[in-house]
Amino acid sequence: MKPAVFLDRDGTIIEHVHHLRDPADVRLIPGAGPALRSLREAGYQLVLVTNQSVIGRGLLSAEGLNEIHETLSRQLRGFDVEIGAFYHCPVVPVGSDRMVVEHSDRKPGPGMLLRAAREHNLDLGRSWMVGDSLSDALAGRNAGCWGTILVRTGWGVEQSRGPGAAEHVDHVADDLAGAARWILASGAGRQG
Repeated sequence: MKPAVFLDRDGTIIEHVHHLRDPADVRLIPGAGPALRSLREAGYQLVLVTNQSVIGRGLLSAEGLNEIHETLSRQLRGFDVEIGAFYHCPVVPVGSDRMVVEHSDRKPGPGMLLRAAREHNLDLGRSWMVGDSLSDALAGRNAGCWGTILVRTGWGVEQSRGPGAAEHVDHVADDLAGAARWILASGAGRQG
């Protein structure tokens, strides 16, 4: 079994665009490509897990999401990076509390991570979850990941100041590059 780094998309790997629908709006956050390459070279499987209520709201089709992910993949290939798997949850939230599991697949629910672990033979106990919101961190915790990292890009600037950060996050990093450095320096997860 292999360790993974589970990654939120918007505000973590790419610039946050509310209800992203146009592939032309996909822009990597500076340093994201090299950061992901360093994790991949260290032996981590890279898995993208993203809530996409934009589909459930009828604002984007599954084909449109695939185009966005192909644009992201093309940009990452410029850094010699491949995301091993893409998972999304189209469910529209009902309540306003993003810390409550409303659906097993919608973060903070662990469903996407658990499915990825089954389908790709990943060891959750040696894996990390990186995202820009506390719901990302909770998804990692709920799935049994080794560690969770909140990045201060996207929603993470605001979320890192709240009281939940200390309770639900193992580390706060300025960006994905900082998160990758933390993961690699800790050595956690790489040894089986």
